Amino acid sequence: MSRHALAVAIVGAISLAAFQAMAETTVKLHAASSLKAAMSEIADAYEARTEIRVERNFGPSGLLRERIERGEAAEVFASANMTHPTTLASTGKALPVVLFARNRLCALVQPKIKVNSSTLLETILRDDIRVGTSTPKDDPSGDYAFELFDKAEAMSPGATARLKAKALKLTGGRDSEAAPEGRNKYGWIMENKRADIFLTYCTNALLAKREVSTLSIVQVPEPLAVGADYGLTVMNGASPDAFALALHILSPKGQAILVYHGFDAPGFTH
Repeated sequence: MSRHALAVAIVGAISLAAFQAMAETTVKLHAASSLKAAMSEIADAYEARTEIRVERNFGPSGLLRERIERGEAAEVFASANMTHPTTLASTGKALPVVLFARNRLCALVQPKIKVNSSTLLETILRDDIRVGTSTPKDDPSGDYAFELFDKAEAMSPGATARLKAKALKLTGGRDSEAAPEGRNKYGWIMENKRADIFLTYCTNALLAKREVSTLSIVQVPEPLAVGADYGLTVMNGASPDAFALALHILSPKGQAILVYHGFDAPGFTH
């Protein structure tokens, strides 16, 4: 669905809902963990403009979708992939999904590891290198990392099986250990030497490096590159203010905030 079409649908829904119910004082936002910094700033701006509070729930997109499916109250869902919100839309729980941001994978690397983009694959295949990922299915970041492993097969036969077998699923799962309050979980994991190389979103890698300056960030080479499309939807029955928040995320100001935090935003113009 195009951004324009969704915007028209949202405006229509706002107009209808305005006649059906009084505006709520709180909007319930569920968003991927990787969006926390950017979406918090967007929500703060929305609150300042409207005086409507945004109740924020951040976590792995797959687990957030499951919570919504089980009946947890939600209004706006910003996922780190298109699949989870599309699943909700396909069952009638949500509107059609719009692409609102893009991300990509990078390698977050311990200072002792000598690696660059051209040697990344041979390095993560080494027996002595511990490779960290998020948890596939629960967290799209893990799915994207395993997609990278699939691509590795064409460059090094047998690489896919070896990488999937050795991957340490350190974040994004139901039982993943949480980082201390206020800490970036990837910076904390790497600081505590849980992995030698961690495959995560480039936006996460930048935040981790701000906390742990000795870490380095290596770009994934083009043959292994994996892009992450982020999907936005609004739940059926959401309040008018929830639709207004979705429009705020899609607005030039909302898109500019995403770009500031390292995302590619399709609605951003210089």
